[in-house]
Amino acid sequence: MAAISLTKVEQSAPALVNLYKSAAVSLAKHGLEGQRAAVYLVVDYSGSMKPYYQDGSVQALADRVLGLSAHLDDDGRVPVVFFSTDIDAVTEIALADHQGRIERIVAGLGHMGRTSYHLAMDAVIDHYFDSGSREPALVVFQTDGGPINRPAAEKFLCKAAKLPLFWQFIGFGDPHSKQFDFLRKLDDLPVPERRVVDNAGFFHAGENPRQMSDAELYDRLVGEFPQWLAAARARGIVTNG
Repeated sequence: MAAISLTKVEQSAPALVNLYKSAAVSLAKHGLEGQRAAVYLVVDYSGSMKPYYQDGSVQALADRVLGLSAHLDDDGRVPVVFFSTDIDAVTEIALADHQGRIERIVAGLGHMGRTSYHLAMDAVIDHYFDSGSREPALVVFQTDGGPINRPAAEKFLCKAAKLPLFWQFIGFGDPHSKQFDFLRKLDDLPVPERRVVDNAGFFHAGENPRQMSDAELYDRLVGEFPQWLAAARARGIVTNG
């Protein structure tokens, strides 16, 4: 059973009903019906991301994540971290106020900087512990390139493997760009030599992310989550949810 009912989604966010239904199909396909999890969205606010804010790609991702979150978490809200050289904002998106929400947040932000993964990861970890959540977490982490401090990002991911958080990285941009080599490396870091469980996944959404179908996006977002849940439970990292 979904955390938030279809009726409630119809009432609070009618524009997201089709996304909610599509997410349900992917969750069922991957054996995640009834699963509870905190859901986070992390979005790249570096200078090269400007076209993706302007064409609505970031808003579209936020809407899709909300549609997924409604099945996993019952508060109707998704914490969002905007990052570039530093943390630009830690805020939230909500079912009842989702339309144009990304544009409104970005209007209050300053200069678009460079790309620093580890600070964004640290912000998510802090928020998760401060929230008091007892459920595992699915972190949707969007970026269009590699970080300025690769050793720090790798170190954070390995340390975070002991926590009940799964990091699903999504690349916006040219799938053949060398910018994404580092994310491929993160995805393939050895277990248990570098981290206690495989706590990350990575896929490309392409140069026009909105063109990826809802069904494919949801399949990619949750595809590795069940394997991580099983491994994390076996190691005692996940004890609830």
